[in-house]
Amino acid sequence: MKTSILLACMAMLLATVPVPRAAAQSSIKVIVADQAVTSYDIGQRARLITLTQRKNSGAATREAQEELIDEVLKLREARRMGISVSKSEVDGAFASIASRVKLSPQNLAGALRQAGVDPETLRNRLKAELAWQQLVRMRFRTEVQISETDIVNALQKQKADSKDKENQPAVSIEYELQQVIFVVPAKSTGAFKTQRKREAETLRKSFTSCEQGVPQARTLSEVVVKSIGFRLETELPPDMKDVIGKTEVGRLTPPVDSERGIQMIAVCKKREIKSDISARTAIEDDLRQKEGDQLSRRYIQELRRAAVIVYK
Repeated sequence: MKTSILLACMAMLLATVPVPRAAAQSSIKVIVADQAVTSYDIGQRARLITLTQRKNSGAATREAQEELIDEVLKLREARRMGISVSKSEVDGAFASIASRVKLSPQNLAGALRQAGVDPETLRNRLKAELAWQQLVRMRFRTEVQISETDIVNALQKQKADSKDKENQPAVSIEYELQQVIFVVPAKSTGAFKTQRKREAETLRKSFTSCEQGVPQARTLSEVVVKSIGFRLETELPPDMKDVIGKTEVGRLTPPVDSERGIQMIAVCKKREIKSDISARTAIEDDLRQKEGDQLSRRYIQELRRAAVIVYK
């Protein structure tokens, strides 16, 4: 996903000098299967690309136009295949990015506006990416086959390339985790959500061990505590891996928005185990990613060839 590039630079947004809003006038630049891509759309996306990838204006504009064309085709194909992405899924992805750059969703939106980018520009990109991920998985789930031989060969090559292979035993990290959710009903007001987040932060400050903190959390009103159990770091969702890794044992991760409310994860135990499972999983994920990227490019090329695209 392109959000990996976004995360690398988003922390710089708050220091960005405010830019004037785009002019109200907007013209149609491309028609993709009867849907217009306007100069305003391209300008906004180009500004986001410039912020996150530090490209010059011309390159960012060209990339923005082609990216938006692809997104129209991706979302159109998603609808055809019965795939939809909910607002809560987009909100969750937006909140995840905010959390990883140590901002609230509201502050991230404000930082984007300060830099002259409508937050909907990022939300639209996330929606297309989420839909496309589902499409690619649906179409190619039987085609992406990574054999044990592929993994073993890549693992052996990795070990051969390591200068300190004999002095660096393979180690995996295992966590024991608990999920703490401050429930927020779907139709709650913004004020209620803010209140629940304050309550979550209060618990987080006083939470110093799972033995003391988990029972305390269970006594709170409308708070759900669920045992996640033991998880290897390779089994954690990408957006949580770094956060959990940086959280001390006996403490809670920062609160983030989730479908059910405000979520935190308690890190109850952490231990290192001698195993090459982390390396094997990373290699398998990398091989799958590379093969998936090739299939994804082939898919979008097929959609482009079949679509009517008119440049104005």
